[in-house]
Amino acid sequence: MAGGLRRAHGAGEGLSEPGAAARFARPAAPLRPRLVADDPLRRQLLRLLDGVDAHMTFEEAVAAFPDEAMNDRPPNVDYTPWHLIEHLRLTQRDILEYVTNPAYVEREWPREYWPDPAETATRDTWDTTVGGFLADRSTLRGLVADETRDLFAVIAGTPGHTLLREVRIDADHNAYHVGEFAILRQVMGTWPPDHDR
Repeated sequence: MAGGLRRAHGAGEGLSEPGAAARFARPAAPLRPRLVADDPLRRQLLRLLDGVDAHMTFEEAVAAFPDEAMNDRPPNVDYTPWHLIEHLRLTQRDILEYVTNPAYVEREWPREYWPDPAETATRDTWDTTVGGFLADRSTLRGLVADETRDLFAVIAGTPGHTLLREVRIDADHNAYHVGEFAILRQVMGTWPPDHDR
């Protein structure tokens, strides 16, 4: 959805550190001074990626989800709970590739950001989706936490986009859909009895 989000708003295999470095090419002379102490900004971005503070975390939202409901469509919704978390994984992967892969190719919106509507998940599929989302988020966290990276540096080959911008878009997108997922669980009655609402 990096491509889709970029239009709307104006991890793992194939991602190598040398390629990531090429995407963050530094000019010979800085175009703007770096913040003297951008650690507070990095800490806030990491918290935003983790979905803490004013948000429910992804981990809490998907915890103990019942197998029998992962392919159900809630009332008036065209996708299943698994479709929604797979959309989160696919979109976050796209953003990660955008900021790390110099040969990034924009995906087709919306087809390549959602699973096929007829596709169903097993527990293994569900676990692969959750694991992939968490692994890619961890890689993004590593990019943010790396103090040698300028969060404001323009990513090579982009129209002025920065790591700061892309991480904020990813975190905002995740927070939106994690909240949606939590509401779908309420509507579907899939929260465990001891869940604190």
